[in-house]
Amino acid sequence: MRHRKRGRKLGVSPAHRKALGRNMLQAIIDRERIVTTVEKAKQFQPLIEKVIHLGKTDNLSNVRRAVKLGGNRKLEDPVTVTETAGEGKEKVEKKRVIARTTVQKLFKDIGPRNKDRNGGYTRIVRMARRRVGDNASQCIFELVEAPWTKVEKK
Repeated sequence: MRHRKRGRKLGVSPAHRKALGRNMLQAIIDRERIVTTVEKAKQFQPLIEKVIHLGKTDNLSNVRRAVKLGGNRKLEDPVTVTETAGEGKEKVEKKRVIARTTVQKLFKDIGPRNKDRNGGYTRIVRMARRRVGDNASQCIFELVEAPWTKVEKK
Protein backbone atom coordinates (compact mmCIF):
# COMPACT_ATOMS: atom_id res chain seq x y z
CA MET A 1 0.00 0.00 0.00
CA ARG A 2 1.15 3.53 -0.77
CA HIS A 3 -0.54 5.34 2.10
CA ARG A 4 1.20 8.64 3.00
CA LYS A 5 3.74 8.31 0.19
CA ARG A 6 2.86 11.44 -1.74
CA GLY A 7 4.91 12.69 -4.68
CA ARG A 8 6.95 11.23 -7.48
CA LYS A 9 10.49 9.92 -7.22
CA LEU A 10 11.37 10.86 -10.82
CA GLY A 11 14.18 8.31 -10.78
CA VAL A 12 16.59 10.51 -8.82
CA SER A 13 17.79 10.93 -5.24
CA PRO A 14 16.00 13.26 -2.80
CA ALA A 15 18.76 15.89 -3.00
CA HIS A 16 18.59 15.78 -6.79
CA ARG A 17 14.79 16.20 -6.63
CA LYS A 18 15.16 19.27 -4.43
CA ALA A 19 17.69 20.80 -6.83
CA LEU A 20 15.47 19.90 -9.77
CA GLY A 21 12.56 21.74 -8.15
CA ARG A 22 14.65 24.85 -7.53
CA ASN A 23 15.97 24.82 -11.09
CA MET A 24 12.46 24.42 -12.50
CA LEU A 25 11.23 27.27 -10.30
CA GLN A 26 14.03 29.53 -11.53
CA ALA A 27 13.40 28.59 -15.16
CA ILE A 28 9.65 29.22 -15.00
CA ILE A 29 10.18 32.62 -13.35
CA ASP A 30 12.97 33.63 -15.77
CA ARG A 31 11.42 32.43 -19.03
CA GLU A 32 7.71 32.16 -18.04
CA ARG A 33 7.31 29.17 -20.41
CA ILE A 34 9.33 25.95 -20.50
CA VAL A 35 9.07 22.54 -22.16
CA THR A 36 9.42 19.64 -19.73
CA THR A 37 7.94 16.23 -18.98
CA VAL A 38 4.39 15.98 -17.69
CA GLU A 39 5.52 14.17 -14.52
CA LYS A 40 8.01 16.91 -13.57
CA ALA A 41 5.46 19.64 -14.26
CA LYS A 42 2.82 17.94 -12.10
CA GLN A 43 5.33 17.32 -9.30
CA PHE A 44 6.59 20.90 -9.05
CA GLN A 45 3.40 22.83 -9.90
CA PRO A 46 2.35 23.21 -6.21
CA LEU A 47 5.81 24.59 -5.29
CA ILE A 48 5.70 27.15 -8.09
CA GLU A 49 2.12 28.14 -7.24
CA LYS A 50 3.13 28.68 -3.61
CA VAL A 51 6.09 30.89 -4.52
CA ILE A 52 4.02 32.99 -6.95
CA HIS A 53 1.39 33.43 -4.22
CA LEU A 54 4.14 34.72 -1.93
CA GLY A 55 5.18 37.17 -4.67
CA LYS A 56 1.78 38.88 -4.64
CA THR A 57 2.49 40.72 -1.37
CA ASP A 58 5.83 42.46 -1.03
CA ASN A 59 6.77 42.20 2.64
CA LEU A 60 10.03 41.00 4.14
CA SER A 61 8.73 37.72 5.53
CA ASN A 62 7.38 36.65 2.12
CA VAL A 63 10.67 37.59 0.45
CA ARG A 64 12.57 35.45 2.94
CA ARG A 65 10.19 32.50 2.45
CA ALA A 66 10.51 32.76 -1.34
CA VAL A 67 14.32 32.86 -1.10
CA LYS A 68 14.25 29.80 1.15
CA LEU A 69 12.02 27.86 -1.24
CA GLY A 70 13.69 28.84 -4.49
CA GLY A 71 17.04 30.37 -3.70
CA ASN A 72 18.20 33.85 -4.71
CA ARG A 73 19.49 33.10 -8.18
CA LYS A 74 20.61 35.40 -10.97
CA LEU A 75 18.47 36.08 -14.00
CA GLU A 76 19.81 35.41 -17.47
CA ASP A 77 18.66 38.84 -18.68
CA PRO A 78 17.73 41.86 -16.57
CA VAL A 79 14.04 42.82 -16.75
CA THR A 80 13.63 46.28 -18.30
CA VAL A 81 10.61 48.57 -18.62
CA THR A 82 10.27 51.17 -21.38
CA GLU A 83 8.63 54.44 -20.38
CA THR A 84 7.53 57.05 -22.93
CA ALA A 85 6.95 60.69 -22.18
CA GLY A 86 5.77 63.50 -24.45
CA GLU A 87 4.35 63.47 -27.96
CA GLY A 88 5.63 64.16 -31.45
CA LYS A 89 9.17 65.53 -31.60
CA GLU A 90 9.42 65.75 -27.82
CA LYS A 91 8.69 62.04 -27.42
CA VAL A 92 11.30 60.48 -25.12
CA GLU A 93 11.70 56.79 -24.42
CA LYS A 94 13.52 55.73 -21.28
CA LYS A 95 14.51 52.16 -20.44
CA ARG A 96 14.73 51.27 -16.78
CA VAL A 97 15.94 48.03 -15.19
CA ILE A 98 13.43 46.85 -12.59
CA ALA A 99 14.86 43.43 -11.67
CA ARG A 100 18.23 41.69 -11.74
CA THR A 101 17.55 38.52 -9.76
CA THR A 102 14.84 35.89 -9.90
CA VAL A 103 13.36 37.00 -6.57
CA GLN A 104 13.20 40.63 -7.73
CA LYS A 105 11.40 39.61 -10.91
CA LEU A 106 8.97 37.54 -8.85
CA PHE A 107 8.06 40.45 -6.55
CA LYS A 108 8.19 43.32 -9.06
CA ASP A 109 6.82 41.75 -12.24
CA ILE A 110 5.05 38.38 -11.80
CA GLY A 111 3.44 39.04 -8.40
CA PRO A 112 1.71 42.32 -9.36
CA ARG A 113 0.56 40.74 -12.64
CA ASN A 114 -1.31 38.05 -10.67
CA LYS A 115 -2.74 40.40 -8.02
CA ASP A 116 -6.39 39.77 -8.97
CA ARG A 117 -6.01 36.00 -9.45
CA ASN A 118 -6.89 33.74 -6.49
CA GLY A 119 -4.85 30.76 -7.64
CA GLY A 120 -4.08 28.76 -10.74
CA TYR A 121 -1.05 30.78 -11.76
CA THR A 122 0.40 28.04 -13.99
CA ARG A 123 -0.85 25.94 -16.87
CA ILE A 124 0.22 22.52 -18.18
CA VAL A 125 -0.45 21.96 -21.89
CA ARG A 126 0.36 18.47 -23.15
CA MET A 127 2.23 18.19 -26.42
CA ALA A 128 1.45 15.58 -29.07
CA ARG A 129 5.07 14.70 -29.77
CA ARG A 130 7.12 12.68 -27.35
CA ARG A 131 10.78 13.11 -26.48
CA VAL A 132 13.10 11.35 -28.95
CA GLY A 133 15.59 9.75 -26.55
CA ASP A 134 13.33 7.99 -24.05
CA ASN A 135 9.83 8.51 -25.52
CA ALA A 136 8.72 10.56 -22.48
CA SER A 137 5.52 12.60 -22.75
CA GLN A 138 6.26 16.32 -22.96
CA CYS A 139 4.29 19.41 -22.06
CA ILE A 140 4.49 23.18 -22.08
CA PHE A 141 4.59 24.49 -18.52
CA GLU A 142 3.78 28.21 -18.48
CA LEU A 143 2.45 31.08 -16.42
CA VAL A 144 -1.18 31.96 -17.12
CA GLU A 145 -0.68 35.74 -16.87
CA ALA A 146 2.18 35.88 -19.37
CA PRO A 147 2.47 38.80 -21.83
CA TRP A 148 1.81 36.58 -24.87
CA THR A 149 -1.39 35.06 -23.42
CA LYS A 150 -3.28 38.34 -23.03
CA VAL A 151 -6.72 38.41 -24.68
CA GLU A 152 -8.08 41.85 -25.45
CA LYS A 153 -11.69 42.41 -24.44
CA LYS A 154 -13.87 44.43 -26.79
